[in-house]
Amino acid sequence: MGGGETAHVSGGNLAIDILIAEDEPSILESLDFILRRAGFSISAVTDGDAVIDAVRRLQPRMLVLDVMLPKRSGFDVLKQIRANVELRGMPVLILTAKGQQQDRRTAEELGADGFVTKPYANADVVGAVRQLLGGHGGAA
Repeated sequence: MGGGETAHVSGGNLAIDILIAEDEPSILESLDFILRRAGFSISAVTDGDAVIDAVRRLQPRMLVLDVMLPKRSGFDVLKQIRANVELRGMPVLILTAKGQQQDRRTAEELGADGFVTKPYANADVVGAVRQLLGGHGGAA
């Protein structure tokens, strides 16, 4: 089926602000909570194979992408997005583990738009998302 996908779309409105690709349940729950509280609509996938399909189907305004995902790494997903004419303009915020400077360099080379290091401060995530979406959140 949908390869580890959970949709959190309400009211029949399929347009979403942010797709989160994160396999760690506690981190996914935290991101979902802080970004919804900031007014964004969220959907999530939990493995690398599910990301591209979800991006095509849901057409999120941006992607929050963990580097370490099952089935396909965040780097592979980012490479695929940047190689696709329809998807390459979508902002991608990369989640990297603390102390992984090489991950950040690799993601920059592949065209990531922003970075948040885990463990992260909630304000850092919301700030990075707002910056990539042009400064405006969802409904306040």
